[in-house]
Amino acid sequence: METQSIVSAFQKIVQENPTAAAVFDSRRHLSYGKLARLADSIAARLPEGGRRVGIIMDHSVEMIAAILAVLKCGAAYVPSEPGFPRQRIRFMMEDAGVEAVITHGKYRELTRDFPSVLVEQGQAIEGSVPVFAEGGKDSDLAYILYTSGTTGKPKGVAVTNGNVLHYIRAFQKEFRPGRQDTVLQYSVCSFDIFVEEVFSALLSGAALAIPSPKDKETTARLMAFVAKNHVTIISAFPYLLQEMNELPAIPRSLRLLISGGDVLRASYVDRLIRQATVYNTYGPSETTVCASYYNCSAGAPLAGGTYPVGKAVQGTEIVLLDEQGREVPKGKVGELCILGGGVSQGYIGNRRKENRAFGALPDGRRIYHSGDLGYLLPEGDIAFLHRKDTQIMIRGKRVEVSEVENVLLQSRLVHQACVCPKTDEKQLAYMVAYIVRKDDSVTLPQIKSYLSDYLTDFMVPEFFVELAQLPLNANGKVDKAALPDVDRKRRAA
Repeated sequence: METQSIVSAFQKIVQENPTAAAVFDSRRHLSYGKLARLADSIAARLPEGGRRVGIIMDHSVEMIAAILAVLKCGAAYVPSEPGFPRQRIRFMMEDAGVEAVITHGKYRELTRDFPSVLVEQGQAIEGSVPVFAEGGKDSDLAYILYTSGTTGKPKGVAVTNGNVLHYIRAFQKEFRPGRQDTVLQYSVCSFDIFVEEVFSALLSGAALAIPSPKDKETTARLMAFVAKNHVTIISAFPYLLQEMNELPAIPRSLRLLISGGDVLRASYVDRLIRQATVYNTYGPSETTVCASYYNCSAGAPLAGGTYPVGKAVQGTEIVLLDEQGREVPKGKVGELCILGGGVSQGYIGNRRKENRAFGALPDGRRIYHSGDLGYLLPEGDIAFLHRKDTQIMIRGKRVEVSEVENVLLQSRLVHQACVCPKTDEKQLAYMVAYIVRKDDSVTLPQIKSYLSDYLTDFMVPEFFVELAQLPLNANGKVDKAALPDVDRKRRAA
C-alpha cells in the first residue's frame, strides 16, 4: 500500500471493486463505489481551503462518508461523540480551530458557534458532483484525537495520513484482512480503536458493520448482530472480551479478537482463545493506534495472570530506557519508548511541557517517551507493568497502586476491581478499592483476608466499595470520575 494519502489508498480499493460491500448500518448498505460518491457529495459542500473540520454525528454510513469527505478535501477531521459534555465539545472544536462542523440537524444546537454542514441519515447521493481523489499527501494531518490531559483539559494529538498508512500496513501484515472479512465498528469515534476499525476495513477491501444503539445495549444483542452479519473481526477493550468470554459460545463467523487500551488478563479470554484467535496490543494514541502485538492464542500469560504486549509492529521499534536515556538490559525495568512511522506530530496548541515526551534521535527518527514501564522477556516480547507515575507513599513506604490492583484481580473472589489512590486534607495518601464480587457468596472479610496473604498491611487498601458493576466511560475504560468518592475525613467523622 505505497500511497501518499488515506484517500488515494481508498480510491485504489474503489477502482478495483466498486460494487463490493463497504459499509452498512441498520438503515442502508453502500458499496465502495457508492460510498465514494456519497463522500464526494459531502466534500462538495465543505468550505474551500478548510484545514480542519469537526464531525459530531451518530455512528452511521453517513458518518463514515463524512470522514472520507474531509480527507478528500485534504483537511483533517476532529471527531466528537454527540453525547459528550457540551463544554468539552466546544473546547475541542475551538482548540483545533475547525472551520466547520459536519453534524445532523438534531445536534445543531451543539455546533451553533461554528459553521455547520448538515448531513442526515439517508442522505441522497448526488448524481453529478466534483470528484475528489487525491486527499493531500502523507505529511498532511488526517485527524486530531483528543485524550485526557493532566491539566484537566483534553490534549489534541495530531496524526498524519502517513501515520495512519504506516499502521494499516502493519495491521495488514499481521492479520491479513480482505474482502472475506467484516469488521465490527463498535468503538466511540474519539478513541484509537475507531481508527483501526474504519481504516483497516476500508483500506483492505473488507466491509464495515455498524450496529445500532439497540444492538449495543447488551453483549448478547451485540453477538446476535455479529452472527446475523457474519462479522469476522472485533477490536475492543478487555471488558467487552471479558463479557463475551462468559457467554456459552460466540458466533462462529468470528476469526479474530483484538484487545487494546488496557491490561488483558488471561481470565478474561480463557474460553475465547479456544474459539477464535485472540491478540493483545499496546500503543498510545500519540503513536497511532498500536505499537505492538501479542498472539495470546499462540502464547501464554505471565505469572501474574496478564498477557505480554508482544513485539513491535512492522515499521516500529520499541526500546526500554532508564532515567538517563540508556537502554536497559533484558529483564530489567525501563520506560517504553517508541520509534517509527506511527509517531505523531505531537499535541496541537500551547503544549510545550507535554510535547517534551516527543523527541528526535541524531538520525532524524522521532521518538515518543510513553511514561509506561515494562521489561523485555527472554523471547523478545515486552511485558507491560504500569505507568511511571502510579507510585504513592503510605507510612513512608512506596506502594505501587497497580500492583495492589493486580493482586486483587488475581483472586477468584473478585470479578472486577479498580484501586484508586487518594489524598486527604493533610496530603497523606491512601487507597480505595472498588470491587465487583464474583458472586453473592463472597464476603468482604474473605477478600481482605486474601489480600493480607499477599500484601503487607500498609499495601491493603484502607477502604473498600462494593459495586454491582464498574462504571465504564465512552471509551470502554473504567470511568474513575463516576466512582463513588470516599473521603477519609468524612468517613472518620
